[in-house]
Amino acid sequence: MERLSIFILLSVLLACGVANADKKNGFGPGKQDWGHVTVRKGAHMFYWLYYTTATPLHTKRPLAIWLQGGPGASSTGYGNFEELGPLTLELENRNWTWVKDMNVMFIDNPVGSGYSYVDGLSYYTKNNTQIALDLVEFMKQFYVDHPEFETVPLHIFCESYGGKMAPEFALELYKAIERKEIVSNLISVNLGDPWVSPVDSVNAWAPLLLNMGIVDHDGYDKIMVSAKKTEDNVNNNKFSAATTSWGATQRVLLTESKGVDFYDILKPVKGPNKARLLLSDLEMMKRTLVDFDLDEDRDKKLQDLMRGPVALALNISSQHKWGAQSSLTFQMLNADFMKDVKDVVETLLNSTTIKVSVFSGQLDLICATPGTVNWINDIKYDGKAKYEAAPRDGITVNRVLEGYEKTNGNFSMFWVNRAGHMVPADNPAAMSHILNTMTGYPKDIK
Repeated sequence: MERLSIFILLSVLLACGVANADKKNGFGPGKQDWGHVTVRKGAHMFYWLYYTTATPLHTKRPLAIWLQGGPGASSTGYGNFEELGPLTLELENRNWTWVKDMNVMFIDNPVGSGYSYVDGLSYYTKNNTQIALDLVEFMKQFYVDHPEFETVPLHIFCESYGGKMAPEFALELYKAIERKEIVSNLISVNLGDPWVSPVDSVNAWAPLLLNMGIVDHDGYDKIMVSAKKTEDNVNNNKFSAATTSWGATQRVLLTESKGVDFYDILKPVKGPNKARLLLSDLEMMKRTLVDFDLDEDRDKKLQDLMRGPVALALNISSQHKWGAQSSLTFQMLNADFMKDVKDVVETLLNSTTIKVSVFSGQLDLICATPGTVNWINDIKYDGKAKYEAAPRDGITVNRVLEGYEKTNGNFSMFWVNRAGHMVPADNPAAMSHILNTMTGYPKDIK
């Protein structure tokens, strides 16, 4: 009996040792792990994992993956320090960090974003399927290095163009699980202000701005003429031309609105930005989609942080300078940018057990809520009639109305009040409700 007790004790200690073997002190509070994973020859993906501070037994809490947009924006930079990581860009403790309730892994994706890098032009991704397959390969190797996470509930969260990448990633990961190529407890994919149907988003710009009084009927007409050219190019499968006309439509919108913020239509702006309009369409798109229209001081502050103290703390080689390949990452996906993934969302709902949610900030412009509602109305899946008949309830946190929700079966939609494109940062109370609904944490949402 005594030998059996010693054996059990040793087994528990060994298991705890394995579970904690990769926990390190990184940058900021809490235990972390990070590194590059070669997902295919010449393509290296970077991740930064924060172990939850809720409990030393991190396997008792879910794992949330965060994918940024762009394509080419950095999860480890922007998503981490501007939205939901343990520290703000000012290096102050964030009260609403997700790490308090679950394990969080930021992935710089596609390869070339943030600290991720490629060895040459031929290794960049050119389409959404390649992006998804890279992520599946990453997960295979992640589980080899962190086998304790194989049975931990996995939830994929994302934002913007991440909302185009995440559905296909979830679908390919599900297929790999079905083929027994990987062991993973994939539960949900959650699309934040997603770029699922680019045409629906672009066509929603002018109506939203007109209804808000940001443009008049003349401005509305000019934006819609340009949006129609974009839609025509998509309908004629001229996808590179559609991306170009998207950029032209952005220029018309900024001119007519006198520089409204693409990510929050109520955000104070400094009025007509003539210097911005002097940029080429490509430079303007990169500024919007990869740099998130941060003001120059804030943009430089984030870059200095990631290339300086963070790179030093994580021992990242100066050869892999944060953000150095982001522009090319964006450009290489030019022909894929305006393609939708509505069919992928349909497949997730019709052919998998994965829970799918969409959450949208009502002050967002670039992926405006009306456009999101339109593509949700277009998709076809078995439970759609029941979803449409389901009640639309209010989201109330601490007796404050934070938004609305509608759920049936494996699909949920969340409308978020007082939030633009970056819901986790703009309305953390509503985001906590969404997290609780989809993952079960945090537990104390009322």
